[in-house]
This record gives sequence, C-alpha cells and structure tokens, in this order.
Amino acid sequence: MAHDLQGACDYYSALFGWDFGPGPARLGPYVRASVGGRLVAGIGEIPEEAGYPVDWITYFAVDDADEVAQRIRDCGGTVALGPLDSGDAGRLALASDPWGATFGIWEAHAHAGWQLRRAHGSVVWSELLAPSVLDAADFYAKSFGLATVADGPAEVERDDDAILLKLDGHRVAGIREAGPQESHPRWRVYFAVDDVDLAVKSAESLGGRLVTTPRARRYGEVAYLQDPQGGPFALVRLADAAAWPSNSA
Repeated sequence: MAHDLQGACDYYSALFGWDFGPGPARLGPYVRASVGGRLVAGIGEIPEEAGYPVDWITYFAVDDADEVAQRIRDCGGTVALGPLDSGDAGRLALASDPWGATFGIWEAHAHAGWQLRRAHGSVVWSELLAPSVLDAADFYAKSFGLATVADGPAEVERDDDAILLKLDGHRVAGIREAGPQESHPRWRVYFAVDDVDLAVKSAESLGGRLVTTPRARRYGEVAYLQDPQGGPFALVRLADAAAWPSNSA
C-alpha cells in the first residue's frame, strides 16, 4: 500500500522489471504486478492523510474469510476491514495481531495468488518481527484453525533465532524476535534478486534507502531497505533454491 501509486510503480518496475495491469478497484486505485506475464504482487494507493504507513502486506490463503476473521477476533486480534468481496478475484480482510502487526487473509476465487516463485522479482518469503516469538506463533496457529503450536497439524521448526511455521510439511512463514531498531511489530516481505549488491545500488539510485548492509544467511545474501516512500522490504539472492523455505501461504 503506497501513498503515490504511480511513484511506487515506477520504482519497483525499474528495480525488478515488473509490468503492471489493472486489478480490482473496490478499495481504491490498485494494480497487479507481473514478470513475464506471471503475477508476483499488487500495489494499491491509500491517501497519506489517512494516517497509514507505506508498507507491503502479507496475505494468507484461507478457505473461509468470514470464519477466519472471527477466529482472529477471538484470539485477540483486530479485523480492521472486511471481510468483503474484491470483484470476482476473491474475498479479503485486513487485520492486525495483538501486537499491532498488519496482515491480510484471502479467500481465493478467480485469483489464487502468486504465479512466479524463486525467480528475480518474485516474493520468496514473509517474516514477522514480534516481541514474543512463541506467543505470536500461537496466535497465528489458532487464528488459522491449527489448534496450538505445540500439537495438532501446525508444525514448528526452529531456524537459528526464528520459528518457521509449517503446514503439511511446507514452510509458510517465519517469526523472528524484533530487534531494538524495529519501532513496531510487522511482517517483512523478501524479494528475490539475481545480484544483491547490484540490486541495492539500483534501489538507492532510484531513491530508496539501504537500512542494513547485505549479509550472508543460510538461505543466501540478504539486505534490508526502504523504498522512496518509506516502505520497508528485503532483497535476497538465493544461494540454493532448494534450501529457501517453500512459501505455500
């Protein structure tokens, strides 16, 4: 969600090679981004005076948006918008967890989600920065109807200082303890690039800002940035495509 839709499109098109096409406009101006005709993301516009920060929103697939929205409320979260229909594409709601991190839920109809994975310009991972990793994991497991983190169909795998949420053996998302530099809990989205150093230089030359210099992680080299409107995102060069979590959200 950006304050300047055209500015965001210009920036990410130059950075990732995205093309754009129209999307459902139920909530205001909105476009879908694609690489080689395959959908990778969406960008919507929200007025700056509305008071919401520019940010990427992680959406989780659900079978029934209304049922999950009620569970989010029951578990202490807040449903700020919806559930409502987004044309014939699907049904959505925007919510926040008990610590204030914003996320979305998506009941797919005509639009099932991402069509490109583990390739330059595609989303490869979403990670929550939270004050309490275990409490956050419990909230999301319960909200999505997976009983508790400790037992039932929800699986948890530790990865250094993070917890990986899994479903049917697939890694869906990560939860990591928020560092002192994080002003508030939030979901962070990672985009794949062929060369992190080159992409960082491009991101900065286009008006973005480097927050954390590239560093090696088990999955590859990662850098954290902000776009010209202040929207946070991460870049990663995949060291081994098979090692990166399979984000079947």
